[in-house]
Amino acid sequence: MQPDVISAIDDLDSTLTTIEKVLDLDELESRARELEDQAADPSLWDDPDHAQQITSQLSHVQARLKKVRGLRDRLNDLPVMYEMAEESEGDDAAEAAELAETELADLREEIDSLEVTTMLSGEYDSREAVVNIRSAAGGVDAADWAEMLMRMYTRWAEKSGHKVEVYDISYAEEAGIKSATFVVHGDYMYGTLSVEQGTHRLVRISPFDNQGRRQTSFAEVEVLPVVETSDHVDIDDNDVRVDVYRSSGPGGQSVNTTDSAVRLTHIPTGIVVTCQNEKSQIQNKASAMRVLAAKLLERKRQEEAAEMDALRGDGSNSWGNQMRSYVLHPYQMVKDLRTNFEVNDPSKVLDGGIDGLLEAGIRWRMAEQQGDGA
Repeated sequence: MQPDVISAIDDLDSTLTTIEKVLDLDELESRARELEDQAADPSLWDDPDHAQQITSQLSHVQARLKKVRGLRDRLNDLPVMYEMAEESEGDDAAEAAELAETELADLREEIDSLEVTTMLSGEYDSREAVVNIRSAAGGVDAADWAEMLMRMYTRWAEKSGHKVEVYDISYAEEAGIKSATFVVHGDYMYGTLSVEQGTHRLVRISPFDNQGRRQTSFAEVEVLPVVETSDHVDIDDNDVRVDVYRSSGPGGQSVNTTDSAVRLTHIPTGIVVTCQNEKSQIQNKASAMRVLAAKLLERKRQEEAAEMDALRGDGSNSWGNQMRSYVLHPYQMVKDLRTNFEVNDPSKVLDGGIDGLLEAGIRWRMAEQQGDGA
C-alpha cells in the first residue's frame, strides 16, 4: 500500500479506537443484556410508558453496538481491499482500486460522524427536537427568511432520513411566515440541532424592494428537547388558558370550517403555544401541550444553569445572540460567528447542506464545556 493510504488507515484506526474507549463497548454490551432481560419480562407492558422507554433504550444501545462493530470490521477489511487491487491487473485492478478508495472515503465520513455523536452526552442530547422559528427585524424579508430557514432544516432532515412533523405555521400577510413549530424525529436530534439556537442574519438584495436595495433581516431559532414521561413536567390545568379558532393558511384564508386550531397560554409564565396542523381540536391540543411541556422543561433547565453560573461567578452567555450570517450579496458566504466555520456556497446550505456547520458547532460546544470545567 502507498504510504499515504497506510497513514489514512492508521488515522481512522486511532479515531475509532478512541471512540470505542469513550463508548465503553463492554459496558454497552452489559447494558444491552440488562435491557434484553427487562424487555423479556412478561409484566413489562403492565406499564406501557416504562415499557416504551425500555424498548427504545434497547434499540438505541443495540444500534450503537452494531454501528461500531460494523465500522471496525470494515476498517479491518480495508487493507485487504487495497492488497487485492495491487494484485489485480488491467480493468480489474482499476475497479478494485476505485472500490477501495470509495470505501476509505465512506469510512472516514462515517467515523467522523460517529466521533461527533460521542460528543452528544448532555442530559437531553439523545432526544428528538422541537424547533421553533420566528421572524424578527426586517419586515417582509424577515418573514421570507424565516420560511427559508424552515425549508433548510426540513431539507436537512429529509436528506438525513429523519421525519419532520409540523405542529404550527403562522403565515405572514405578504410572503413567508411569522413563526413555525415542528418536531424532528430521530435519536440525538436535540443534541445535534441545539447548536442552531440563536439569531440567524441574512444579507441580500431584497426581492420585495422594487429599487433592488440590499436588505438585512433576522430570524430566531429555538431548539427544545421533546419531553418524556420521566421528566415530571407537571402542568396544572388551571394554569392553562385554552383558546380555539379556525386554522389559516397563506394570505390569511381559512383552511378549516371548524374551530380546530388551539392556542394555549400558560398563565404563570406567559408562555403561548399554538397548533393548527392536526385535523382535530383534540389532536392540536395534545400537540400544543407537548410543545408547552418542552418549553417549561427548557425554562427549568435554563434556571438551573443560571444558578450554576451564579455559583461559579460566571454571568456570561457563551451563546451570544447573533450566531450566524448568511450573505448572498455583495459576495456569497455563510459564516458561523462562534466557530468561524465558513461555507462559500449559501445555496447548498439553504438546501439543507448544514452538516459541516452542525459538526463545527458541536465541536465548539464541547470545547466550551471543557473550558468551563477546567
